[in-house]
Amino acid sequence: MKNPFRRFFPDMTPENNLPQDDNLTADATHVAGEMADELTDPNMTATGAAPQPEADSANTELAELKDKYLRQAAEFENYKRRTTKERMDLYKTANQELMAALLPVLDDFDRARAAVRDTQDADTVRESIAIIYNKLNKTLQQKGLTAMEAQGAAFDPELHEAITQIPAPSEDLKGKIVDTVEQGYYLGEKVIRHAKVVLGQ
Repeated sequence: MKNPFRRFFPDMTPENNLPQDDNLTADATHVAGEMADELTDPNMTATGAAPQPEADSANTELAELKDKYLRQAAEFENYKRRTTKERMDLYKTANQELMAALLPVLDDFDRARAAVRDTQDADTVRESIAIIYNKLNKTLQQKGLTAMEAQGAAFDPELHEAITQIPAPSEDLKGKIVDTVEQGYYLGEKVIRHAKVVLGQ
């Protein structure tokens, strides 16, 4: 089939479509040769780029991080074992300080028992008991124990345990605590024993 454009461009032939330049032909041949060399270069990667030195650096950094992780994991295991042992030791000796503080009170009881063993004087016995009680109370207060003031207060289920109700002796004591059967105590700010109380109705 004839080219319809031949009648407008009679000199256009396939040979005339591209300029014939010997230098251009040589350059194309050189470039083609270089591409063939690159394709056969054993140092080239599948993407056509040489291995990057960053890959070796990344592998080294990964190995260092792994070693650091293993060391920290071992240190944490040692820390857990050490704290577990310390906690067990603390449980065993948790009351040691309190017991040591109460020993002088126990000594006072021994001396009072020896002193009143052969006496008939009730005042001497009462005085001995009062001295020991005050000493015991002071020692416990120093350890953070505080008695709960419940008498005449409004009932609070967070602090009190009502065991019964009785007619209130006065109008202002209705619904309030009229008697304490068993004293409640705080240790610091924590309730360690609720007060057993009687409510007025």
